[in-house]
Amino acid sequence: MLHSWDATAVRAAEEPLLTAGVPLMARASFGLATHVARALRERRGRVGGARAVLLVGSGNNGGDTLHAGALLARRGVAVTAVLASGRVHGDGLAALRAAHGRVLTLDGHPEPHGVPEPVAAAVAAADVVLDGLLGIGGRGGVRGAGARLVDLVATADPRPLVVAVDLPSGVGVDDGTRTGAVLDADLTVTFGARKPALLLPPASGAAGRVVPVDIGLRPAGAPAVARLEGHDVAALWPVPGTDAHKYGRGVLGVVTGSARYPGAAVLSVAGALRTGVGMVRYRGPAGAQVLAAHPEVVEGDGRVQAWVVGSGVAPDDDAQRHRAREALAHALRHDEPVVVDAGALDLLPDRVPPHVVLTPHAGELAALLAARGQRVARADVEAGPLAHARRAHELTGATVLLKGGTTVVVGPHGATYAQADGPAWLATAGAGDVLGGVLGALLAGRAADAVADPTLPAALAAAAAHVHGRAAHRANPGGPVTASDVAAALPAVVAALVRA
Repeated sequence: MLHSWDATAVRAAEEPLLTAGVPLMARASFGLATHVARALRERRGRVGGARAVLLVGSGNNGGDTLHAGALLARRGVAVTAVLASGRVHGDGLAALRAAHGRVLTLDGHPEPHGVPEPVAAAVAAADVVLDGLLGIGGRGGVRGAGARLVDLVATADPRPLVVAVDLPSGVGVDDGTRTGAVLDADLTVTFGARKPALLLPPASGAAGRVVPVDIGLRPAGAPAVARLEGHDVAALWPVPGTDAHKYGRGVLGVVTGSARYPGAAVLSVAGALRTGVGMVRYRGPAGAQVLAAHPEVVEGDGRVQAWVVGSGVAPDDDAQRHRAREALAHALRHDEPVVVDAGALDLLPDRVPPHVVLTPHAGELAALLAARGQRVARADVEAGPLAHARRAHELTGATVLLKGGTTVVVGPHGATYAQADGPAWLATAGAGDVLGGVLGALLAGRAADAVADPTLPAALAAAAAHVHGRAAHRANPGGPVTASDVAAALPAVVAALVRA
């Protein structure tokens, strides 16, 4: 599992080490220089003779960058430091100068691109640029002289390799937002602990490949944001034993689809069956289509352990909306986990327990929040997914899975996940219906556990997103997929996970 800690936790972990004289900056700069050298060797075949530009701010990240530049200079790299502030780390600057690094400032005529010509020339000739403008203390994007440097590098042609020092400058360290100028990195070398911005959208899109450097930090407490990996998902999976039967493996009630959108029912059922649920009971107008595609499904009422409601339920289908409302009420009365999607989100009562899992996309979450008195538009949700998913959890009590390129899951007691497991091709009609079925199957298979442990539904939701993403990759590696392709790939993905 990948863990991340917020800025406060990282600073608290650093403090006793710094007091004890542990050389954290030396460790960080050595790791940074090592990974930059490796990237240069991969790109150019050798380190010596490369040209590096350091973008240096006033904080400790600037010091890490200067010390790493000194190490690179001693390996034959021509290093130019561009100081974006008149106040930089003194020891780092002295080390760079002692290694014969070149130092430029932004004083002088602001041309071209709002920077002096020697700075523009250095960037134009660079093989690699190290972004050390802001660290975990940065807020609200890069401004002033730093913003001019960001624009210069971002528009360079050819664009140099960009390495972010600890994290891309200007991203929201704890909430994953990106406002103002942010320099997208090809590689982020992060120190001691991942920061939430490296996992959370939209900031995580600026990080590129992330490599950690162990400098001895051991943050206390629970992580701020986590990301499940394959072995974590396998540990959560309800694998049947030799004495298993269909009822013990979980029966899922499905109230999805409508006369207008029968495919949503077929796909949500496919997601559940191919994930491994013991039985599916379907209620709704798409029964003929569901049975034609999946003859093992049972139509009508009966015993279930969990529900999926709302996918493809048209707003004018009064009969199916009534069934969804009944199923949701039944689930709440009998403490049964339920996945609530799309056409059932507006049927929620004011408060629900965390084994009710909402699965909106950004537009649906905005509508849900607006209905509860929040002034929110879809663009607001996309700009701050974590904050809005967290607000929806606070207002409803439900676990919230916010769908997107990176899926954000928020549950009680700080349970927060950010899963980026699927390809961009997964943004296709019906994919969310399949995901609902996958999650419903997991909740049915672990229904009693999900009710007893209020944090477990969030973990299961993250596990469902992980498997859903993997299935998209497996369905057609590197190319387009349909929702049906994703569902068809699920059994092999599950098998690979649980036998690994």
